[in-house]
Amino acid sequence: MGDPALVEWLRDSDPALRWQVERDLAGEPPEVWEATRARIATEGFGAQLLALQDPDGQWAGGAFFPAPNHPTAVGDDGQPWTATTWTLTILRDWGMDAAVLRERRTAELLAENSRWEYDDLPYWGGEVDCCINAWTLGNGLWLGADVEGIADWFVEHRLPDGGWNCEWEGGSSRSSVHSTLNSLKGLLDHQIATGGSAETRAARRAGEEYLLERQLFRRLSTGEPIAAWTSRFTYPFRAYYTVLNAADYFRRATQLDGTAPDPRMAEAIELIRAARQPDGTWLQSPRHPGTVWFEIDVPAGEPSKWLTLYATRVLQWWDSAQ
Repeated sequence: MGDPALVEWLRDSDPALRWQVERDLAGEPPEVWEATRARIATEGFGAQLLALQDPDGQWAGGAFFPAPNHPTAVGDDGQPWTATTWTLTILRDWGMDAAVLRERRTAELLAENSRWEYDDLPYWGGEVDCCINAWTLGNGLWLGADVEGIADWFVEHRLPDGGWNCEWEGGSSRSSVHSTLNSLKGLLDHQIATGGSAETRAARRAGEEYLLERQLFRRLSTGEPIAAWTSRFTYPFRAYYTVLNAADYFRRATQLDGTAPDPRMAEAIELIRAARQPDGTWLQSPRHPGTVWFEIDVPAGEPSKWLTLYATRVLQWWDSAQ
């Protein structure tokens, strides 16, 4: 499946990436990639993040931001990416076995000890920010916390144009592609885990339509591209929207729904294809500023194994359906 040399280059990587290459690109049987996936907790990036967990269940002493006196809170070059929500989300995205964190009583400890920086709200109750609530919904389902109220929150806070905007509380009535994509990820996680309700499934469909009627990257009003950043790919994705991030969401969604890719994605897919280098890799764009625990991908301008995995997987999904 794909260029053997490229697949071997991708396989020479951290277990968090390697198991996905084995499953999705190399076509290995489950006993191979499941064994690699199990190593996430004991070696490499996953083990490093586990070792950084605080005794109270948090990371960096905070829910969304590090505690003010934490070393990673120092600096003004952007959002620190070290606190609890960011760490849980990337561990889940990497495929960490939830049993590892359940054995540590992570969900219970966060319920007891972690509060949102906004209004000191309880951790598993969610917040007022769409993106934060989406990650908390996904993480709570993964760890076995009661987050059903957050799923209902998305139904109640969807905007009239079909999507979501984290600035809704400040009066915004128009959706954002960033907020909408992150909200959709949370609702998809909810539907995968629970089947969803009629209301949450309808909200997910409306949010998908918001992105699809814009072809993932165009303004509905003028047809012009939203911005150049929609096709500047960076890993980790964090909170940021790109057509690659959106296309990977739709790849997952069609797998759940058993449907074909929507043809309105065609131009966005070609933007992803156009970024492929002659050797089959994708290059890292300038990374999002902010303090990290440690580096997990290459500097800007270098071939990124993470981006190459995501983009190759998206193109194989799209091309196989055409």
